[in-house]
Amino acid sequence: MWKDCQALQDEFTALRRELHQTNQALRNAYDKFNFVTAPELVEASIYEINALKARSDYLLRCIKAQLGQEPCADKYEVFPVGITKDGRWLACRPTPEAMADGSWEQGDCTPCVLSPDRKDHGIWLLKDGRAELVHIDICAPVMHGKNGEDGTIQGLFELARIPYVGCGVLGSAVCMDKAVANALMDAAGVPHCKWVAASRADLELNGPVVLDGIEAKLGYPIFVKPANAGSSVGISKAADRAALEKGVEIALREDDKVVFEEFVDAQEVECAAIGNPDDPSTVSTTRPGEILAGAEFYTYDDKYKNGVSQTVIPAHLSEEKLDEVRAEARKAYLALGCSGLSRCDFFVERSTGRVLCNELNTLPGFTSISMYPKLMEHEGYSYPALVDKLLTLAVHRRKGAY
Repeated sequence: MWKDCQALQDEFTALRRELHQTNQALRNAYDKFNFVTAPELVEASIYEINALKARSDYLLRCIKAQLGQEPCADKYEVFPVGITKDGRWLACRPTPEAMADGSWEQGDCTPCVLSPDRKDHGIWLLKDGRAELVHIDICAPVMHGKNGEDGTIQGLFELARIPYVGCGVLGSAVCMDKAVANALMDAAGVPHCKWVAASRADLELNGPVVLDGIEAKLGYPIFVKPANAGSSVGISKAADRAALEKGVEIALREDDKVVFEEFVDAQEVECAAIGNPDDPSTVSTTRPGEILAGAEFYTYDDKYKNGVSQTVIPAHLSEEKLDEVRAEARKAYLALGCSGLSRCDFFVERSTGRVLCNELNTLPGFTSISMYPKLMEHEGYSYPALVDKLLTLAVHRRKGAY
């Protein structure tokens, strides 16, 4: 018995050591990413970062499994489908290592398609000239950014009439487009900072006049963001006209529309929201947590640098202010047509105490350093219970409601 326990302890120690080394490599990869400009090198750098993130998550899952925290393994049968960068759908059961280094595509994979025919309610496997239908009860899109949380794949699930985790087509598209989300928040009375949106055509045909108006309305510094991009990609902070023009150039690499927002000296806090709006009484939000960012503002790399950005739950705010943020998060969640889950990001202005909504993320991260599962855990949801709740919400969401 002692030898078995010692072996487990040795394995646990080795996993923790490798996790530390992997996270250190991930921090170094993000540091290099900040100095890469050539498009082909940017893509290679992002690939390296994603591989290290996948390895880090795998090691954490191994550690959690040893602690008896593996989620819902005995309740659900998982049917993994990977989507390649060129859009191929492949049914597969890769090892975590293969997922981390990208070699899963060369493994034992079967081409497949999600059938839009509602009577099929599943995925067709295409192998050796034959097609085999696999029934699917629920889809969980574990995806970020364009084609993942912008309403496109959600539309496919709607056509197939297969329940899926997260927001519907409209809610996903709205929250992905910062300009549309800001306009709807204005209409619903959800407070947020001053902003301006401009299209590529506006900026290329009449750029100086557009930027003059932005400077006059917002003043410096100004945050420049692509309207549609995830994980803070393409965001910059401009302190003068030259930096503003450079920020526009960076943002237009990601989208054809740019959003400009005033700088607010504030605490950045986040709430987790959960529930379906077809029964608004069940929609709930958590007390906010606070992000202690490792950079001047909360960047793409800071979101994923384990040990660089830190979180505090609940945030360092008065009870009254915590309740105010929580209430505004619920208001924003319902105003933007969200369902299932979202992470609601807010600013609390230091000088005035104003609560300002920044954005809602409809498929928030579930990594070891992600805020959403941490917030839900603080409310009493273990990781397995949270996964079970989200799948249950997917099944019980009223069809065609969103």
